Amino acid sequence: MTSRDWRADRDAVLDRDGFSCRHCGTDGGDDPATLRLVPVGDVPLEGDVHESALVTVCDECFATLESSPSADPIASDELFRRVRATTGVQGETISDIASFASIATSLPATLESAVDDGTDAELDDSISEYRRSRRDVLLALAVVDARLERLAALDDDAYDPEIRTALEDFSDAAADLQSTLREVVALSETVAVGLERCHGCFGALEGETCETCGLEARETAEWEGDDGTLAFERLFATINDRLQGASETTETLTDRTTTLARRLTAA
Repeated sequence: MTSRDWRADRDAVLDRDGFSCRHCGTDGGDDPATLRLVPVGDVPLEGDVHESALVTVCDECFATLESSPSADPIASDELFRRVRATTGVQGETISDIASFASIATSLPATLESAVDDGTDAELDDSISEYRRSRRDVLLALAVVDARLERLAALDDDAYDPEIRTALEDFSDAAADLQSTLREVVALSETVAVGLERCHGCFGALEGETCETCGLEARETAEWEGDDGTLAFERLFATINDRLQGASETTETLTDRTTTLARRLTAA
């Protein structure tokens, strides 16, 4: 991750985010130098990074995202603390992604209402909420990825076989959940593309690349009906199914966290 050209947007992004970390809520207060900007989701490989893809984080959360994982073994209590923290973030992320999906699936009706009424205030609020929610869930997913990378980097030989197995089982379940959650986000973003809007900045989409933020449009062929328009109801049903799957995986993750805790206590 590099700073590239997004430094020019720093003041505007910090102001939009209330000069606080969008992950942990740390307030930058009178010292915004403790805050950093990071890109979330896909961004163009070259050129400016649009403000819709930038989010504010504190130094500590930035370090979680950026610092290299260490293989040095850690004590059992610290290992469980990290596992529990990862589980907690994922649990909160599921709820946030469900909210993002709800926002995304309401957009067709909101857009239609705005056209019928000739008013844009409600639509503008929905677009702003869509952008904010999308940034927040993508940031949370990135934080969980970073936490899982740290667990995966630990030297396995430092732990008993039963602890290693329990940790691997936990990590596998957490990775499965991450995959499902990312799919829900991608499906929710597809709703925007079906409305001929960019899934990132929600600007008008003409062609395969957004002229506002440079993102390439998501592929929608799988969700198009015979008339070539997006079959929103089928897409919405799939989003709900994936969310249900995420809930079931969460139960497995909780069980494996409990198993790891027992193994660590017995060690």
